[in-house]
Amino acid sequence: MNLTPDIFTISSQKQFEKIALKVFRYQYENNLVYKEFCDFLKTNIQKVKSLEQIPFLPIQFFKSHKVVSSSNTVQETFTSSGTTGMVTSKHFVTDITLYEESYRKGFSQFYGNIEDYVVLALLPSYLEREGSSLIYMVEDLIKMTNNPESGFYLHNHEELIEKLIRLDNSGQNVILIGVTYALLDLIESKKFQLKNTIIMETGGMKGKRKEIIREELHEQLCQGFGVAAIHSEYGMTELLSQAYSLGNGVFECPSWMQILIRDTEDAMTYVGEGKSGGINVIDLANINSCSFIATQDLGKKNPNSSFEVLGRFDNSDIRGCNLMVI
Repeated sequence: MNLTPDIFTISSQKQFEKIALKVFRYQYENNLVYKEFCDFLKTNIQKVKSLEQIPFLPIQFFKSHKVVSSSNTVQETFTSSGTTGMVTSKHFVTDITLYEESYRKGFSQFYGNIEDYVVLALLPSYLEREGSSLIYMVEDLIKMTNNPESGFYLHNHEELIEKLIRLDNSGQNVILIGVTYALLDLIESKKFQLKNTIIMETGGMKGKRKEIIREELHEQLCQGFGVAAIHSEYGMTELLSQAYSLGNGVFECPSWMQILIRDTEDAMTYVGEGKSGGINVIDLANINSCSFIATQDLGKKNPNSSFEVLGRFDNSDIRGCNLMVI
């Protein structure tokens, strides 16, 4: 069954639900880990008629099992970051073009033509390890800008500071994508007044700094970079799609990705808009692994289908891409 052409052309909730239910049945038949999980829950597949009735696989399964819905050869293995000795998640990707189409179309949906930007990346802790899906995405976006000014920075802050100021003063649209602690390190070296630059944080202190609440973090970054809002990316090793926040920590999903908020006491029931609970993600680009994932993040959904990330469950591992905890 090839649903790939349909996934990225979804234009209505009805269409999303129809394709999601097809993907659910496909993954039940083709993903042994997911099938065993559904069977353990005694799920009657024929009675699943809505998104809320679909079982969501706990994200921890990506640490202990090979979660695949395809018999094709694995082309890339993305791994989560973690401290020494920590068990990391592995996402086995059998069709890397699905990931590329997802993040390219997702970026375009929120930011327009990539060639209108210079992309600068300050992601030292990701660059220093293998298997980062974030590095794979950003490296490709950098190439797609077709601009020699785009590139990665590790610890060479002086060079980055000079380039940021020069490009911003010239009127060039810039996106600086950075891991949180590295962005804070940068504004301790230099205070900016940027007019044409988007600052996008990917979360994560990596044990380098004390975790702080998002409002405080964004206030520091806004003051340090001289910008009105801080953008954020919500993604993880186990997903092939990203949600974006254009400010205030309010995230929106591309049309093939949706969020449900589950009750923290009962994983099979859901809470209404404005109420906090566990974040369940439907990522239809994950058709070759699992599209229905119960994360360890806490959040709430807004009336317009946007959502906010409020923190993490207390007993969950520290994740490289975690956002600021409340």
